[in-house]
Amino acid sequence: MRLSELVPAPIAQLPWHVLLLILAIGGFGTVVLFSAAGGSFTPWAWSQGLRLAVFMGMAVVLSWIPGRFWETIALPGYAITLVALIAVELLGAVGGGSQRWLDFGFIRIQPSEFMKLFMVLAAARLYALLPPSQVRRLNGIWPPALLIAMPAGLVMLQPDLGTALMITAGGLTVMFLAGVPLRLFIGGALGLALLIPIAVNYLLHEYQRNRVLIFLNPESDPLGTGYHISQSKIAIGSGGLFGKGFLQGTQSHLDYLPEGHTDFVFATMAEEWGLAGGVLLILAFMLLIRWGMNVAHRGRTRFARLAAAGLATTIFFYVAINLMMVMGLAPVVGIPLPLVSFGGSAQMTVLICVGILMSLNRATMPRPGFRRLI
Repeated sequence: MRLSELVPAPIAQLPWHVLLLILAIGGFGTVVLFSAAGGSFTPWAWSQGLRLAVFMGMAVVLSWIPGRFWETIALPGYAITLVALIAVELLGAVGGGSQRWLDFGFIRIQPSEFMKLFMVLAAARLYALLPPSQVRRLNGIWPPALLIAMPAGLVMLQPDLGTALMITAGGLTVMFLAGVPLRLFIGGALGLALLIPIAVNYLLHEYQRNRVLIFLNPESDPLGTGYHISQSKIAIGSGGLFGKGFLQGTQSHLDYLPEGHTDFVFATMAEEWGLAGGVLLILAFMLLIRWGMNVAHRGRTRFARLAAAGLATTIFFYVAINLMMVMGLAPVVGIPLPLVSFGGSAQMTVLICVGILMSLNRATMPRPGFRRLI
């Protein structure tokens, strides 16, 4: 009898190719943080690697939860997280000029991170309850639109433009996949374009307004507000095809590149690993997102299909917005590169997404007593 035939089904049914892919992305991110610290495991690489191990274990635990559970808690979880966002506005802890956390003494919780997940789950649950004939009517439009607007508005008050955009994008993705007419999205986009001047001048905070204006013309203040984008472009461009070599980056090591271990970690990586390293990293993320969309394709219920697709696109938005941001193709909105940037919030959110996806994927698989690992 082969050893692989003795592996218990809960272990054997894990998507090991996905876990190894995540380990490769996260491990590479730890290597980049090691270099960003000048060849030291502290202060970033060691804690990042430890969190990766903990959150991957959490994702495996979540994968063993029955897929039906996520459908059951979608709306209650959304409601609890919405109440937590209101509590943040009333009682939240302030840090770095933003009020985004609930401080319980022994731990700080950022409810907006959980809302990225529950926004997708709640919208998927709403459309699963809605008869298909109602999706293209008013009943299929205003309830999810309200579902999106409430948390997005509360997060904007913190202020946190990047997270508000992520919450909105996740909800709108589920609406689109559920079958809401495309013309409504086009009309909404045109209406939003008309409101941009009003938003820039009256709704955004001054630092957010400056980021938008600098995005349109980064050379107007290269040593001030546009410094981040200018130095990021220099770092990426100087890496060339194969980079300057491990531990040989100058922009990050000489502190020309601000936030080279968080929001602009891709620029730190590209300087040392070049275009080749950047392409391989993007390809790895594409494979992860493709797996998530395949889980959606195999989903046996409407909720499973919409939730899996929404969670996969949440990971996509993380990656796409960060890459556009560091290349000067989008305003700097504080979205990190998941599994690579230093910090636990995005890492936790993405690995919870993966855990839920593995849980939904398990529901599509046969249930033998034992199964070969490979």
